[in-house]
Amino acid sequence: MKKSKKKRGRTHRSPHAEATYICDSCGEEIVVPVDISAGSHQDYIEDCPVCCHPMSLHVEIDFDGEARVQGEHE
Repeated sequence: MKKSKKKRGRTHRSPHAEATYICDSCGEEIVVPVDISAGSHQDYIEDCPVCCHPMSLHVEIDFDGEARVQGEHE
């Protein structure tokens, strides 16, 4: 009997994730892509895709690569 060899592969984590926030203007839940390779603390301005109001987004990425986004009016 021949033994089969199992391949041991590395698990590659994508440098991108998704997170959500609630727009202060329209109340919609917005899904945003997050580049986790850009650092564990990120701040940027992005218009809400529903109501077009500018939002200041604050991104925190934990040790496991989970992203949390908080949005507030610009």
